[in-house]
Amino acid sequence: MSSHGHPEQQPTHAVEEHDLGLAHDLGRLSRQRRSWGRRGLLGLLGGVGATALVGCAGGSDTQAASTSTSQGAPPAGVPGGAESGVEVADGEIPEETAGPYPGDGSNGPDVLSESGVVRSDITASFGGSTGVAEGVPVTVRMKVYDLAGEEATPLAGSALYLWHCDRDGRYSMYDDEVADQNYLRGVQEADADGYLSFTTIFPACYDGRWPHMHFEVYPSLEEATSAENKLRTSQLAIPAATCQEVYGVAEGYDSSAETFASVSLDTDMVFSDGWSLQLATVTGSVDEGYVFVLDVPV
Repeated sequence: MSSHGHPEQQPTHAVEEHDLGLAHDLGRLSRQRRSWGRRGLLGLLGGVGATALVGCAGGSDTQAASTSTSQGAPPAGVPGGAESGVEVADGEIPEETAGPYPGDGSNGPDVLSESGVVRSDITASFGGSTGVAEGVPVTVRMKVYDLAGEEATPLAGSALYLWHCDRDGRYSMYDDEVADQNYLRGVQEADADGYLSFTTIFPACYDGRWPHMHFEVYPSLEEATSAENKLRTSQLAIPAATCQEVYGVAEGYDSSAETFASVSLDTDMVFSDGWSLQLATVTGSVDEGYVFVLDVPV
């Protein structure tokens, strides 16, 4: 477990296309949208930082770049699909702290300003960094809902920024050992049905916190360039049985097994006041990887 120390100075890189920022990417996208349409837009996003993005396919031997903005609806039989049953009466997903390592510019580093942050595979760093987060593979599937009307409706075109610690409990861009990395951080745009997804790894359990992932919801991809524009900040909780399985047998999670034994949802600083809307539905195994599914009503 690292000290979560702050680096005195962030590394610098020569200015290349990927260093011009997300705002630069979006400017290019807006100029192309009218003539290219939706399919062209996805193609262009697929090329943003393609030479720099190296994704680890769920921690397997195969590495591949991935910058698509949405994986679409979960396949039949996977929880969290169109019949997930979100109702206005269920309420919005709780507002939570972003924690000390948001990487959104509100507390130091700002990954949202970087070109290449719009991607589905967040296992690898991008831009001038080349690190890869190792661990048990996880696919996170989320559906964003708008509760403003009389009925809950998919919030098409919204954007979601997801981030979490690595299997050693370290946060990229902050902890000394990985301050020059930006892995396990990425932004996705919800499709017409409100769906989006990420490929990542199972996070560690570090002192004082239940295993979790952070996320921020934004009205649109264009507005996901500043933390001031966010609609909601919340956290995803991972079920106990899944955590016990991973920390008990998976390589690299030895320290998490001991830490997990001393935490609980009832005493966690974030989830102790209720977690029913934040607890992910999980399928899968250590060998095959996991799928986390969560509805996000805002």
